[in-house]
Amino acid sequence: MKVFKFINCVLLAATVSLLPSCTEVLDLEPQDKLPVEAVFGSPAGVKLYMANLYYQLPTEDFLFFNSGFNQNQGGPNNGGQTRAQSTDEAVHSEAGGLNNGPNGNGDNMNNYWIAGYSLIRDVNLLIDAIPTLNIPEDEREKLSGEAAFVRAFAYFGIAIRYGGLPLIKESQEYLGDAESLKVQRSTEKETYDYILSELDIAISKLPESWDGERRATKWVALALKSRAALHAASLAKFWDKAPLTGDAVDMGYVGMSASDADTYYAECIDASAEIMDSGVFSLFQPTPATPAEAAENYRRMFQDPNIALNEAIFIKGHTIPGNRRGHNYDIWFTPAQLANGWPHPGRMNPTLDLVDKYETYTNPGEEAPIVTTSEGDIDDYNGYDASKNYLHFDDPRTPFEDKDARLHATVVIPGSTMKGEEIVIQAGFILPDGTPRIRTGGSVEVDGVTYYNYGGPTTNDYSGFDGFGGNNTKTGFSFRKFLSDDPVTPGWNQSTTDWVEFRYAEILLNYAEAVTESGLGDEARAAEVMNDIRRRAGHTTEIPLTIANVMRERTVELAFENKRWWDLIRRRERHELFEAQISHALQPVLDLRVSPPQYIFIRANVHNMNPRTFLIRDYYLSIPGVGASGVIQNPTG
Repeated sequence: MKVFKFINCVLLAATVSLLPSCTEVLDLEPQDKLPVEAVFGSPAGVKLYMANLYYQLPTEDFLFFNSGFNQNQGGPNNGGQTRAQSTDEAVHSEAGGLNNGPNGNGDNMNNYWIAGYSLIRDVNLLIDAIPTLNIPEDEREKLSGEAAFVRAFAYFGIAIRYGGLPLIKESQEYLGDAESLKVQRSTEKETYDYILSELDIAISKLPESWDGERRATKWVALALKSRAALHAASLAKFWDKAPLTGDAVDMGYVGMSASDADTYYAECIDASAEIMDSGVFSLFQPTPATPAEAAENYRRMFQDPNIALNEAIFIKGHTIPGNRRGHNYDIWFTPAQLANGWPHPGRMNPTLDLVDKYETYTNPGEEAPIVTTSEGDIDDYNGYDASKNYLHFDDPRTPFEDKDARLHATVVIPGSTMKGEEIVIQAGFILPDGTPRIRTGGSVEVDGVTYYNYGGPTTNDYSGFDGFGGNNTKTGFSFRKFLSDDPVTPGWNQSTTDWVEFRYAEILLNYAEAVTESGLGDEARAAEVMNDIRRRAGHTTEIPLTIANVMRERTVELAFENKRWWDLIRRRERHELFEAQISHALQPVLDLRVSPPQYIFIRANVHNMNPRTFLIRDYYLSIPGVGASGVIQNPTG
């Protein structure tokens, strides 16, 4: 089997807390401490311990909400607030704009110091035990590779947040002297070098498959190496775009030299190429006949990644509804019209900023902002202006007809169909006398016909702009990617869509970016794989390999896969983009001055959104507990 898939199943390392599904594997009486032999004394115990390690991996998946990792319960601690809503991809229907720094508005999703070192402790205990296990040597070798992969993933999850780290390479035991346990930080470069070296161990020891067992493979380790090396290369190349000062900088705990960039780009290129050359993976449905077919293929791949095992490299499974197994994307993010009685839908509102980035098929290789006036305005977000000549449309879908297929598989546009129902997104109307009535309820009768401000008489009849309950989009777009075709099941953790953490398209884009930024590798091949991804989206015209083209492809291909945040962080673009940033909306408005009425579209700032600013110091989080640990703190000013 080419893909690794793990199902959530928790065993705490120091104390026993077994889920019902785990007790059949390992039946232990609760006690204050769990003896090593009780866990590692049987193959079942080892597998259960590994399940716990995988559960702790820093995968930013369906369970990654505002309150952190594996937060699949609902309520005020997350409210459907995700990583995407802290970028330019989306806003939350109720939140005024999630804070982009690490410490505001309850945004804890970046904090991973304690949880990360907890995972490192647990994997170090496994590494200690491996030589003592009564298993064949080849199994011992594979288990060692698996442990190295998990440790690398944990350190990577911490490093991208905090920079250079204390590298705890073996278990520590407290014998009454706390000072002997303190480890100072390694430099940021040393930290990434260690992560990549651990991955090299994993690559050398892990099998290409597990004969039906769903566990990490050589390909999963190579995929992580591709991602980690690209991250390190970007930090080195773009450090000077957002330089910092202070003791941590002077000691090299944060910051790398631009001269190191090409070494990391080469590591990314080599790891990516090994996956590409393997013949094991390929793009799912790479040659659609039409853009409509391309959109459907792309949508289906995320609705059920198990149909695309040729593209999926690493899947996190959510196969059983319920606590810690299911997730809540469908109940939080389905358009309001499809809520099926659930009281809190429609929280994910894709922005006009994202929609504008998708190309058209008639002008390939260029962003295609939605033009709303005959003057061609694309930068005016001041709302309705009676002096402008707005373009008129019989159908609200018309402005999006030529857009990249991936838009229609990712975003619900006004008037599009989802689960067999037309999604009504309307911000208001222009009265026959020219008076605008936008973002306010009510209705009007014109020539014997009643027109409703939001497009329907009740809250069950529309999905946009009504602020009551926070259930309607305020950007003019709702969310589609990942969501099930089945009716929403009201209740927590009932969704069972699986999450793809690594897929082949990301590897191709990593390769293309590394080649473009470094000049290393095969430029012709990098251009080819970038255009292969576009061909899968229905494009027939090839575009040249430029960094602008590669990064636009990353934005639209990987939208809402929680990659955009880290692209902006590693390339040091976040502080430039988020300088009193306000996201933008597209308001569909029915013009009652014409007969029959037609739609106009108004580009506007998202209503009631707080400006968002990202400070350069926030590229690195503040390390907790430095007074006790003695480590040098990150820059704070």
